[in-house]
Amino acid sequence: MDLTVVAYAVYLLISVGLTVWVARTLSRNGRIFIADVLHGDEKLADAVNHLLVVGFYLVNLGFVALYLKAADAVEDARGLFEALSVKIGVVLLVLGVMHLGNVWVLNKIRRRGVMEREQVPPVGPQGWTGPGQAPGPWTAPAAGPAGA
Repeated sequence: MDLTVVAYAVYLLISVGLTVWVARTLSRNGRIFIADVLHGDEKLADAVNHLLVVGFYLVNLGFVALYLKAADAVEDARGLFEALSVKIGVVLLVLGVMHLGNVWVLNKIRRRGVMEREQVPPVGPQGWTGPGQAPGPWTAPAAGPAGA
């Protein structure tokens, strides 16, 4: 059997396996994070989580398929390992970048939601101070008699 075909088969097995493992891990562990981002809406969190996993599969498996073709024919065992290390290394980098991109976007959304929930005026309204009422805390007290 041609070693280039062996390289293709091993590359596909490892890349697809890694993609499935990363997607399942992100889905299982990211669900809680997404629920927090969406203010505890569990149904919406499950739906968004599922959509993110589908998008993750499409992008990564599409990349794996496009990156399958080897530039040179694999001649020996050394070439097989070198070709596989480069291809699998690039796939791992793409998986990592996709993961970090998802986390970054969700964290931005989460921060915005947390800030909106926590935005409370520093001092609550204390009523209207019109003429003849006591001065507010921002005005200086009236000066007393000289020498006192």
